[in-house]
Amino acid sequence: MGLLIDGKWHDQWYDTSQHGGEFVRESAKLRDWVTEDGRPGPKGQPGLPAEADRFHLYVSLACPWAHRTLIMRRLKGLDALVGASHVSPLMLDQGWSYHEDEGASGDPVNGVEFHRELYTLTDPRYTGRVTVPALWDKREGRIVNNESADLVRMFNDAFDGLTGNRLDFYPQELRETIDAVNEDVYEHINNGVYKSGFATEQAVYETHVVALFEALDRVEARLAGSRYLAGEWLTEADIRLFTTLVRFDAVYHGHFKCNLRRIEDYPNLSNYLRELYQWPGVAETVSMDHIKRHYYYSHDTINPTRIVPKGPLLDFDRPHDRERLAGKGIREKG
Repeated sequence: MGLLIDGKWHDQWYDTSQHGGEFVRESAKLRDWVTEDGRPGPKGQPGLPAEADRFHLYVSLACPWAHRTLIMRRLKGLDALVGASHVSPLMLDQGWSYHEDEGASGDPVNGVEFHRELYTLTDPRYTGRVTVPALWDKREGRIVNNESADLVRMFNDAFDGLTGNRLDFYPQELRETIDAVNEDVYEHINNGVYKSGFATEQAVYETHVVALFEALDRVEARLAGSRYLAGEWLTEADIRLFTTLVRFDAVYHGHFKCNLRRIEDYPNLSNYLRELYQWPGVAETVSMDHIKRHYYYSHDTINPTRIVPKGPLLDFDRPHDRERLAGKGIREKG
């Protein structure tokens, strides 16, 4: 995982020594907002109008943060309006690449070889981590936004006038609940697996892995009486948790040493995971090949042999029991 400093590429891993062995995630820096009519975003961010074939989504099929945006793109019916390209699963000394011989899609929009080039096209002196996802504006020739949480919210609203899709993954009356769940899940689960796996001090690792499983226990208890995280409706909170759960037993349990329990050991979480995987359109966004090859091959500080394990054998198509709880699906707007 490298970064750009004044537009120059540096193959540089996270320096945990500055934080006592802690992994500290860098905040996204490109935060413009796509809205239906180009008005500013919800916090006054510069706005751009939603238009068909103006924006292109760059992702990694391995990355859970990028995966959120792919699911929202699919469920909101945006595939024909917002194109998408994916990088190779092998993130090596030059960072994310679009090498098709390694499993990338190539880049039909800009023809770049490496993902970092999109950042220097945006700002020739860009400084920061080179991350996915990134939403590209083909008209202005720049990255609009590289924060997955923002992109999930944009996709929920901005293009409704073009698609007629009224599904609402962030309903007004559930926002307080969704925000509270998101905060706990992000801090202790989504990012918790990374804080455990990238820790370089024993005590730091143990602190985060215990917090991770305490959070999983809280979610397990919540799902005992609730079909979805915010109640009867499937929302963005479920999508944000799903992308970590689907990777957990295959990668985080072994590679990141998050091995107190598997998701398969949790009755509610494992059934909930299978229900979400089986939701129409979701399974097609999951690439276990990219997921496993990326983590085990790219993180040579953790897995220097780069051997990718054959297992575990996972069957997300098995029946689930979530019908026993009341559920209404996805709320519609209006």
